[in-house]
Amino acid sequence: TGLLCQLVVLSRAEAHPAVQKHLSSDHLSLKLISIFDNIQDTGRRQREEGLRSTSTRHPSCKAQDIMPIRTVLLDFMGICLDWHSNIIAALSQDIPEQDRSSFALQWRQTYFDANTQRITDDLPTENIDVTHSKTWDQMLTKDSFANYLPLLQTVGVKDRCITAWHSQQAWPDVPPALQRSRDEGYEVVVHANGTTRLQLDLCRSSGLQFDALFSSQLLGAYKPAKGNYLKVLELLQRGASGCVIVAAHAYDLRGAKAVGMKTVYVYRWTDDVKENQEVVKKENEAWLENMDNFDQVIGSL
Repeated sequence: TGLLCQLVVLSRAEAHPAVQKHLSSDHLSLKLISIFDNIQDTGRRQREEGLRSTSTRHPSCKAQDIMPIRTVLLDFMGICLDWHSNIIAALSQDIPEQDRSSFALQWRQTYFDANTQRITDDLPTENIDVTHSKTWDQMLTKDSFANYLPLLQTVGVKDRCITAWHSQQAWPDVPPALQRSRDEGYEVVVHANGTTRLQLDLCRSSGLQFDALFSSQLLGAYKPAKGNYLKVLELLQRGASGCVIVAAHAYDLRGAKAVGMKTVYVYRWTDDVKENQEVVKKENEAWLENMDNFDQVIGSL
């Protein structure tokens, strides 16, 4: 009431002297009632609009967190890069290709298992070359590759295969998909486990370009640990709903979804060999066989 009276008094005081004498107390009362009614109507409309806007909002989302997609976060190996071809090329060609492929796929899975164990044990991130060295040694204890031990233990083979992870080619559908995404105005960044050195080497060997590179080494945590996703959102200065993560690993997308990010799964035969794809299809906003219509899918989220 004090504020309303002040508004009226100011309006009377600022009026021309010839007009002031005509502004009786009755005029003031009528004007006060009119202003009060207008404010009541405005407040009622604002409350009603507020109720309508919050009724369709997910209970866990804040108003300021709801935004269109601005940033696309891509895992690197698997979804963007054909790591498999370079690894089987680095292995001894005296080993049959089918067995080289089996070795490579199992080595890759052993690496994932090692990361999972480090998260469970609350250990810091480790240089990926060190992890690959340890998991290589584990691979040599498997009975299925016992016949190839002389070839696998040859001097220089281990180092050559570890180095091979730093040089990979992009899947053919990736470069045009990334370009279309940039043309649409999205920020396109790498968000992957590993080291920054690895990511730089892979960008050079593949020719792929990104707006930023975020490694588990840089973020201080492996995916799918919650802290990894929260840290990248902090550095990007984005809300979770303004980002979409695209990966060929279901565990990664589950971690992203847990913090409110949208998720798109791209199937690659080289990865997630243990996952039930029918289950994965139901867990994400989209499931793609390739990245041919990638930008259209992102635009529809």
